[in-house]
Amino acid sequence: MTPAPLAAVTGAEGFIGSHLTEALVASGHRVRAMAQYNSFSSYGWLETLPADVLDHVEIVLGDVRDPGSVRGLVEGADCVYHLAALIAIPYSYQAPHSYVDTNVTGTLNVLEAVRALGTPRLVHTSTSETYGTAQTVPITEDHPINTQSPYAASKAGGDRLADSYHASFDTPVVTLRPFNTFGPRQSMRAVIPSVIGQVAAGARTLTLGDLRPTRDFTYVKDTAQAFLAVGTAPAAQVVGRTFNAGTGGEISVGDLVGGLIGQG
Repeated sequence: MTPAPLAAVTGAEGFIGSHLTEALVASGHRVRAMAQYNSFSSYGWLETLPADVLDHVEIVLGDVRDPGSVRGLVEGADCVYHLAALIAIPYSYQAPHSYVDTNVTGTLNVLEAVRALGTPRLVHTSTSETYGTAQTVPITEDHPINTQSPYAASKAGGDRLADSYHASFDTPVVTLRPFNTFGPRQSMRAVIPSVIGQVAAGARTLTLGDLRPTRDFTYVKDTAQAFLAVGTAPAAQVVGRTFNAGTGGEISVGDLVGGLIGQG
């Protein structure tokens, strides 16, 4: 009997990574999930997954900044989904070196492991933040890169490394660039859970930032399906390419908040 395909996931304990882990299991994969090592032996959001899902998941503690951890995760995998990253934009102004260590050097470690082990597919995670302020709408994959924070710059650096490994070594990389993902398990600092949390707590006045910017909001389970799609599509259709993952529509933060309050 042929064993189920093995998917290795970095950042599996996070918001999107935990949903991707569920989607992979639902599609018939075995998953080797890396959670960042910590002294509490916490597996993050993976701990909340149903037992019948976790039966198909091997959780390993490690760190993408450590080449040995990464190689152990990648070995024997049919596809690697690289989601591990530092993502908080404000903190990137305070600690930019840590973003380079994780988002650039960590990505280099994944690329090196995939190259050395001959892994058939690597799905590298980018971000819509690499586009900066929209010059054209909707934003397509041809939109210029305009990094406006150390976080965005570190992610763009990882993207360029992925591109270079495909060009130089024929490493089978596909890059997915999610837009604003929302849904269960999202950090309360994000706008949608922040508004819902304030309303649920009975706040009479909401604490909000600028209401004018527009965003493309994508439900997390749809984002997970986008990862699965580029990870399982025929290589000729996706390898060496970058794909946006979004709805193609936009809504202002103000209109979004108005809709959320109206539904409440």
